[in-house]
Amino acid sequence: MSDASTREKLVRWEDPVPLAARLRTMSGFDAMNALRTGEISLPPIMQLFGFQFKSLEVGIVQFVSTPHESHYNLLGTVHGGAIATLLDTVMGCAVQSLLPLGRAYTTLSIGVNYIRALTLASGEVTAEGTVVHSGRSTALAQGRVFDANGKLIATGETTCLVFDVPNT
Repeated sequence: MSDASTREKLVRWEDPVPLAARLRTMSGFDAMNALRTGEISLPPIMQLFGFQFKSLEVGIVQFVSTPHESHYNLLGTVHGGAIATLLDTVMGCAVQSLLPLGRAYTTLSIGVNYIRALTLASGEVTAEGTVVHSGRSTALAQGRVFDANGKLIATGETTCLVFDVPNT
């Protein structure tokens, strides 16, 4: 069904399998920097949600993103899952930025606290992920999302499993 209120969003991405293979040939920081500079295309999830790097330091990553009505839920606000995805991504990239060549991570758990609603009127949001612990087998990171006026939208925390990259 199509009418005047129907919208469409086109998303383009590159095959993620070769992208992931290429990133495994670099240290975590070098991989994040290659994504930040555009040397390597952003992964599909970042393309889908419009996440862009704002800054990159070892253990600290910032993204910007602009809410889109395709992120809306039934309440007319950005779905909490979109905010959780932003936090999971920025916190995971902060962990990745610390890892040497041959090491990888995966999220074991994530917790999100929502402070206020996010809408189109919120403008560009900034998300920051900061590693608070990086060990041999686990890493912990915290994240925060702010609207264009600097108001806190949500906070998050993650525990990541850190492991040797399997030979494939």
